[in-house]
Parts: sequence; structure tokens; C-alpha cells
Amino acid sequence: MSNATPGTDPLASNPLTRAVLEIDEYASGLGWDQPARLFALVDTTRLRAEEPGLASQLGLDEGGEEIASLTPIEQDELPSGAPLDEFLATIAWPDAVTGCALTVERQMLPPSAEGSVPKGLADAELAKWVAEHPDRQEVRMTVAVLRDGTRESALRLREKDSPTEVLTGAGLVPGLADALSATFATD
Repeated sequence: MSNATPGTDPLASNPLTRAVLEIDEYASGLGWDQPARLFALVDTTRLRAEEPGLASQLGLDEGGEEIASLTPIEQDELPSGAPLDEFLATIAWPDAVTGCALTVERQMLPPSAEGSVPKGLADAELAKWVAEHPDRQEVRMTVAVLRDGTRESALRLREKDSPTEVLTGAGLVPGLADALSATFATD
């Protein structure tokens, strides 16, 4: 994954927002119809100090302009066929991981279509109904959380696939943010 240049988006002054936009840009470069991708978020300064070889491999060598203070590191491919919430429930991060992020594509309907959703559909039936709806939109969601509970999200519609059309906000995908936060829960 390449690292975005800091300051390319003046609205992204928050390190978590910069990390989310960097992941969104990376996912955008891969195109659509991609599997979900999971990322560990690590403190860049700590990564340089504790893992200089990895930092060098990621292009985070010292001496250049200071980059985002969080470095996203893509994890192994998620298992296919496993429900995302069940998979996330199996994750436990080491202490060196400051946060995590997930990018996933889904289909959604505009609020105007909510009243026409048939009652009593099973999950598979509902997904089929949404997939066949003429007003459906494909969206890529990138959601990140930190151990302290801070959240950020980026949404990109397939029909408006442009870096200037990415919507960001902390509360855009609360259910997914909750699931990611639970990966940091301690028993």
C-alpha cells in the first residue's frame, strides 16, 4: 500500500481521517468488486523505532517530510464465505496496534426506498431484493476505530467514484464501527 502525502486534503487534519482517506484511495486504486480488506493502524513513530525494516519496506524511512501519524498495514485476506461480524469477533490485536480499519463494498438504498422494503424477509432474501431494486447504489465504506473509541468513516458511491466525492464522518457506519471497536475489547 502506498502512503498518501500529508496535507493533500486540508480537511483531513485529524490523523485518523488521513488514515481513512489513505485507505479509501488505496481501495479505489484496486477498482470495484473487491473483497473486504482489514488494516491494522499503527503509530508511525513507534513503527519506525521498533520495526525499522518494516518501516523501510513501507517507505516510512526517516529523513523525509513527516507523514501521517498512523500507518495502515493491510492484513491477510479475510476468509471468504464467513459472515463479517463473525470473523471480526475472532480478532484480538496486539498492544502495538493503535487502531484498525476495514473497507467493504455493499449495496444500499436511498431513504426514499425504505418504505417499500417487504416485511419478514430473511437476510439472503433481503439482500436479493436490494440487489434487484432499481434505485440501489453500490458504496465502498472505509471505517476505522482507535483503541480509545475514536471513529472515522469514508463513503464512496460507485456512481460518483471520485476523490472529491468521498463523504467522511465519525458516525456514518455505526454498526461496523461497533464491530471493529469490539476487536479491542478485553475480557
